[in-house]
Amino acid sequence: MKFLATLTLALAVSVPAWAQSPIVMASTTSTEQSGLFGHLLPAFKQATGIEVKVVAVGTGQAIDTARRGDADVLFVHDQVAEEKFVADGFATRRHPVMYNDFVLVGPKSDPAQVQGKDIVAALKKVVAAKAPFVSRGDKSGTHAAELRYWQLAGVARGSRYRECGCGMGPALNIAASTGAYVLADRATWLSFKNPADLTVLVEGDKRLFNQYGVMAVNPAKHPHVESAEANRFVEWVTSPAGQQAIAAYKIKGQQLFFPNANQ
Repeated sequence: MKFLATLTLALAVSVPAWAQSPIVMASTTSTEQSGLFGHLLPAFKQATGIEVKVVAVGTGQAIDTARRGDADVLFVHDQVAEEKFVADGFATRRHPVMYNDFVLVGPKSDPAQVQGKDIVAALKKVVAAKAPFVSRGDKSGTHAAELRYWQLAGVARGSRYRECGCGMGPALNIAASTGAYVLADRATWLSFKNPADLTVLVEGDKRLFNQYGVMAVNPAKHPHVESAEANRFVEWVTSPAGQQAIAAYKIKGQQLFFPNANQ
């Protein structure tokens, strides 16, 4: 009995008093592939003792994961879908957390002559030139934005439009190997290691604004979720400390995400 008591005491001492249950976060491939979470989540764990396990998929799949109760936190970038998630009761509130922008990437030779600041005019030129275009086709936030731009362009996407059903990195790889145009989030583009002949051709259009939101899954829908820990993450990432950590993440001296939780 004395041995058991000593062992129990030793185990209790070995576990930090602030250790918390790990949480699962459903998020986008852009936040994962850009390296942001590799920078952000260790800072959160150091501050709170809470470990975060990331399921990185397209935004549509991430939202479905959270709807099923297979995640505690949702961190994505499709505001319309996020607001529906809240309206349907799966979260009590959506919190804006940061933004960056989308860019249209294509071959340096720019066969469709799209270079400029107008994404809608650029898509029309891609179709007119019968140039290849790679779409993620995965119901991600980037895919949703791309479809909005096509709708604004008011043209059929053409015979050389290809959906890969893949994440941002693989879509960029396909574009690089086939000389195609592709819509990308700037963070993944900046962290992409195989640009080949690709370059940014369209940027600066206000319609390319890319807002991210974060939500804790509502325990009223899924009582098993780690609600307290999930809300601690939301509170931290939207706090000055979390916002500063987001702003500090850079690649090649360029800031990838811009915090705006308090705007």
